[in-house]
Amino acid sequence: MDETQFEAVTSQLASACAAGVVSLATGERHPLLTAVLPDSDGVLRARWQTEPTPSDRDWAFLKTLRRGQVVTGTVTTIASFGVTFVDIGGFTAMINIPELSWRPINHPSDVVSVGQEVTAEVLDVDMVWERVPLSLRAVQEDPWPQVAQRIGQVITGPVTKIVPFGVFVRIEDREDGFQGLVHTSELDESSGDVVEVGDAITVKIIDADLARRRIALSQTQARTPRHEGDRHS
Repeated sequence: MDETQFEAVTSQLASACAAGVVSLATGERHPLLTAVLPDSDGVLRARWQTEPTPSDRDWAFLKTLRRGQVVTGTVTTIASFGVTFVDIGGFTAMINIPELSWRPINHPSDVVSVGQEVTAEVLDVDMVWERVPLSLRAVQEDPWPQVAQRIGQVITGPVTKIVPFGVFVRIEDREDGFQGLVHTSELDESSGDVVEVGDAITVKIIDADLARRRIALSQTQARTPRHEGDRHS
């Protein structure tokens, strides 16, 4: 390495532990020019790499993938921070929590388990960082359009959360059912009852925002109107 001609490169390698040169002109990564810094005599020596390394195999596999491709793999790990890792043909891909299900979940274990075989869609192929994010929900039917068809329905469901601007009510009879917000302006306060988590209240589905995935409910509009005869009785 001539410091007068390759000063910038030399400075970058000064604190490195290893280096490699990959040809960008060919479709293959072989042979690789690799070096370990330094040798026992303090001299940098380049060696031709003839045996494929794990990184070489990953690179070759990544080139077979494309965005939108459907792959099958096995769940290997569910990390404490919520990311699910999946082995797809010897390469470890990942699924972030929002891509596990269309429905609200608290933890990946609500949907998948270690050792489970899953089918998912490739969201991206990052050749630089060698990362492949997957989506499990992309291969599932989106249930939100069905929610939009329920606008106008009156249902009874449990209160799941109380917030300063209203309460959330689950509108499906399942643990991972969709929840909608009853704004304080749509709460029926005429009875004087205090709503608590777990209470079953009757509400009307008044809106479903598919873009923002939000459901608006009303307790006041869910009240059954009195018949004309009853009004004058």
